[in-house]
Amino acid sequence: MINDALLTAVDEELEKSPWRLKFTDEVESRFEADTQQHRSRNMVVAGLIAASIYSLFLINDYSFRPDSFVTAVQLRIGVMLPIGLTILWWVYRGVAPAIRETLMATTIVVAMLVSCLIFSTSTEPYSYLDVFSFGLILVVGNIIYPLRFSYACVSSGIGVLIMLVFIVDYDPMPQEAKRLAMFSIVAKALFTLFANYRLERSERTAYLLVLKEKIWSGYYLEDNRKLSRLSVTDPLTNIANRRQFDTLFPLRWQEAIDKHNFLGLMVIDIDFFKAYNDYYGHLQGDQCLRQVATTIQANSRDSDLVVRFGGEEFVVLMPNATLQAVRQAAERIRHSIEALYIPNEGCHEQRLVTVSIGAALLRPTKRFTPDDFLAHSDAALYEAKRRGRNCVWMANVE
Repeated sequence: MINDALLTAVDEELEKSPWRLKFTDEVESRFEADTQQHRSRNMVVAGLIAASIYSLFLINDYSFRPDSFVTAVQLRIGVMLPIGLTILWWVYRGVAPAIRETLMATTIVVAMLVSCLIFSTSTEPYSYLDVFSFGLILVVGNIIYPLRFSYACVSSGIGVLIMLVFIVDYDPMPQEAKRLAMFSIVAKALFTLFANYRLERSERTAYLLVLKEKIWSGYYLEDNRKLSRLSVTDPLTNIANRRQFDTLFPLRWQEAIDKHNFLGLMVIDIDFFKAYNDYYGHLQGDQCLRQVATTIQANSRDSDLVVRFGGEEFVVLMPNATLQAVRQAAERIRHSIEALYIPNEGCHEQRLVTVSIGAALLRPTKRFTPDDFLAHSDAALYEAKRRGRNCVWMANVE
C-alpha cells in the first residue's frame, strides 16, 4: 500500500543523521508539495516587511550622506523596490520550489549590492558607519524569510564577498573600522546560518512527525470505519444487521412523518429452511442464506435498507414508497429467489428454496409506532405462510 511505503520512508528519515537536511526524492517532493503554499505566502509577507524597512533607510541616507541622497533614492526606490516587488509577485503567483528559493536569495544579493553602492558613492565622514548595519540583510535572508539552508549559504557568501570588495576599496574608511566591519559581517553570516540550519531542521523534523501522525490517524480512522461497518453489518451475508435496522428504522419513520411520505416494509422468510439445514448441513445453509440475501439486495432500490433480521428472516425498509412499488418489489424478490433453482430435497412439500413475504405500506403518523408497523408486516408474513408459502401478502394497515 502507498501509505505503508510512505510510513516506512518517514521512519527511515527520522532515523537518519540529525545533521542531514534533504529527504529522499519521494519524501522531499511530498514535503515541498505540502508546505509550498504556506511557505510562499510567509516569504512574501516577510519580503514586503523587509522592503518597507529597506526603503525607510532613506531617512538614514538623508542624515548620513546628503551628498548622495538622490543616488540613494534612485537605487532604493528605482532599482531595489521594483526588483523586489516583481520577485515577490512571482513567488505569490506560485513557482517551483527551486525557483522560489533562487528568486528570494536574489533579493538578498541585490539588496547588499545596492547598499554597498549607496555608501561607496558618498564622501561624508561617517558614511562608512552604515556598513555595520548590512548584517541585517543577512538576518532577513537567513532568519526572517528564511531561505533553505543551501540557498542561504550561497546568498550569504555572495553578500559577504560583495561587501568585502566595496570596503577594501573605500578610502574614507579607517583600516581599523574595515577590519571590524569584515569581522562583524562574517560573524553575522555564520551566526545567522547556524540559526537558519536549526530552523530548517526543526521544520523538517516537525513535518515528518506530523506526517507520521497523519498516516497513523488514517489507519486508525480506517480501522474505526471497519469496526463501525462490522458492528452494523451481518458478517455472513454482508448486508445490514438487526442493530442497523433498529437504529435507522426510527429515523426513517420520523423522516416520513416530517415529509408526509409513505414507508414500505417487507418481512421475508425462507420457506422450510430448517428442513434445508437438516438435510444439507449448516455450511450449505450459510451459502443458501448468502444467495438469498444477494438476490434481495439486487432486486431492491438503492435507497432501500435490506436487513438480515435473524436466522432465515430478512427485512426490506422502503422509504418514500408507493403501494404498487412495494407489491412489485415483493413479487420481483419472490420470483427471483425461486428462479435461483436452489434444490431443497429435505422438504417433501417444495423441492426448491422459496420465500414467503409479508408487506405493508403506511404513511407514518403519531397514532402508530414503528413497532406497530413491523407487527403488521409480520402478521402479513404469517398470512402468506398460512396461504401455502411462496407468495406475497399485503397487510391492510388503517
